[in-house]
Amino acid sequence: MPTRDFYRSLPVFTKFVDLANPTNYQDIPDDWYVLITDIANSTDAISAGRYKDVNLIGASSIIAVLNAVKPFEVPFIFGGDGATLLVPPDYLHPARAALLGVQSLATQSFGLELRVGTVPVAQIKRRFPIRIAKFRISPHYCQASLMGGGITYATELVKTDSTYRLDGAKAGPYPNLTGLECRWQDIPSPHGHTLSLIVTASERNNWSQQGTYREVLAGIQQIYGSPENYHPISARALKLSFNPSTLRTEFQARTDSATIWGRVKYGLKIMVENIFGLLLMALGITIGGVNWGHYKQDISAASDYQKIDDVLRMVISGTAAQTEQLTQYLEQRFRLGQLVYGIHVSDRALMTCLIIDRQNQHFHLIDSADGGYALAAKSLKQRLHRRAHNWKSFMGLLDRHSNSRPIQKPKT
Repeated sequence: MPTRDFYRSLPVFTKFVDLANPTNYQDIPDDWYVLITDIANSTDAISAGRYKDVNLIGASSIIAVLNAVKPFEVPFIFGGDGATLLVPPDYLHPARAALLGVQSLATQSFGLELRVGTVPVAQIKRRFPIRIAKFRISPHYCQASLMGGGITYATELVKTDSTYRLDGAKAGPYPNLTGLECRWQDIPSPHGHTLSLIVTASERNNWSQQGTYREVLAGIQQIYGSPENYHPISARALKLSFNPSTLRTEFQARTDSATIWGRVKYGLKIMVENIFGLLLMALGITIGGVNWGHYKQDISAASDYQKIDDVLRMVISGTAAQTEQLTQYLEQRFRLGQLVYGIHVSDRALMTCLIIDRQNQHFHLIDSADGGYALAAKSLKQRLHRRAHNWKSFMGLLDRHSNSRPIQKPKT
């Protein structure tokens, strides 16, 4: 029986906290595939001040696949320096070809190495569950949510086992990146700090994750207030850019012309479109079904600032004092063995836009600047290693202690 309609027919949840409940997830069909992309050595690019390029390549992975298989609804998660997508067998070939095209683009136009891998869901299920839910974040945009440990396992397979990578595969054609836009200035935090946060439960079972994520979300609201207070994208802070260096990433990705003139023409096109966009938003005109007077609010509503893909990912805006409170809250629970976390603090957010159409289908990928989720993941891994090292040291001491003393019988 064909499973291509599996994701489209899932029930839709409207409260983010419901995504912490494992009973709201359904098993992904065995014949589906997980597609993974990530930038190798992304920390080197971050050190060179190129995190916007890294973000753009991660977003390009998503839009290239969406364009290759449209109008099929593809579940995906943006991870900052890469992406996770899921497709049924009917769409595996065009999706792979699209990602190989993005891989070539990353190398030739940006000098970045993009790992691309595919893992069969049936293979993942031999070791871990892989389950999915659907969350509506705006009237026209639903976001995938993943739980069970399977995505984490698939990501590690792609990173560590070349069997699952498309190494040596024939380069794909230039990807169709229609709809990929990067035209907004970096978005300053209205409160001073914008941070990328990753949290994972120490116990890798669904019920531990549920308790951990619910508690963390409650803790965040206790510190910051309602989601409107810590949402990193405020309509008032959104400003179109006319700086060529800011717009460079888009026209570098969207133009396959090797000539400078080809890229200059595309850059001029962006400038003209931005001028018209500025006028339409200022005048509040409705054209082609798009209410430009409300467009910035629509962008804020359709942004992926909180999600779950085995781990809880959030981009949060707040004050320095709130960042300190949150760090203390998480560190206390880390020391109690309840969770592991990673955090990266900046003063602004980055936004990459995927525009299928401006009236109904546009969604906006959010990360904090200067390293975002990539450096938060590095911070999380350092804590994981620290915990593992401390545990090994403790077990070694316990072992030496037990070997150096006779076993005492309990008194009766």
